[in-house]
Amino acid sequence: MAKKRTSGLANRPIGIFDSGIGGLTVANAIQKVLPNESLVYFGDTAHLPYGDKSPDSIKYYAIRISQFLLKQQCKMIVIACNTASAMAYETVKDFVGDAVPVIDVINPVVEHVTGIAGSKKIGVIGTKGTIKSDIYAKKIHAKNKKLEVASLATPLLAPMIEEGFFNNKISRTVIGSYLDSRKLSKIDSLILACTHYPLIRPEVEDYYKGKVLIVDSAGVVADRVKSVLAENELLAPKRKPVHHFYVSDFTKSFEESTRNFFRSKIHLEKKDIWL
Repeated sequence: MAKKRTSGLANRPIGIFDSGIGGLTVANAIQKVLPNESLVYFGDTAHLPYGDKSPDSIKYYAIRISQFLLKQQCKMIVIACNTASAMAYETVKDFVGDAVPVIDVINPVVEHVTGIAGSKKIGVIGTKGTIKSDIYAKKIHAKNKKLEVASLATPLLAPMIEEGFFNNKISRTVIGSYLDSRKLSKIDSLILACTHYPLIRPEVEDYYKGKVLIVDSAGVVADRVKSVLAENELLAPKRKPVHHFYVSDFTKSFEESTRNFFRSKIHLEKKDIWL
């Protein structure tokens, strides 16, 4: 059990970061579950996608962003990116130490999906970087060696979603072409291992017609955030929260795309933390 922290820190914000703006699905889920919590979000849009970066580069970015979030007095750091979670979670934990809790998007999902009774074959779809790391299969097998894991890289999905192509004929065609893969045959659950993918969950569910359980990280991670904050007596009191959204590189298209990932209209502020 994590060490209890003083309740005086409860008014501080939750820090969330991603390689871009896809992690706003996690931020949105946290806002729904914890409406009193203030959020500080950092999207490293200058370096996206993380999937084609080296592990050392991703670890460097993650440490620098964590430094920034700690300077913002964040009481928790949420790594809302599968690639960064796979490559830099332990690095961030070591860097932060006992200062604040650190939550990734992989471990909560693995614990959730391995706890499903009767599961035999779990599918995983994500970016090339996440699938290449084989992190989900390794962690799932560490908990239950009897489970079969089928992983498939789906590189077209994230850029498609960022461009607003979901819930239409184009997205259904692309999604269907991936899910038709033999690798995913006979799965009983499917992990959407990218924080963009909650936006296409309805289409994935429609493809499987209720025969496959679909698991996305946003809601599962939000629940984990709530439980860890409660355990550490860090839940914010009832109040009107204040959110800040930063990116390392700004374009108007980024700001327009945020409406796809976060229900409310938000303003992105460019922040150069690399100097």
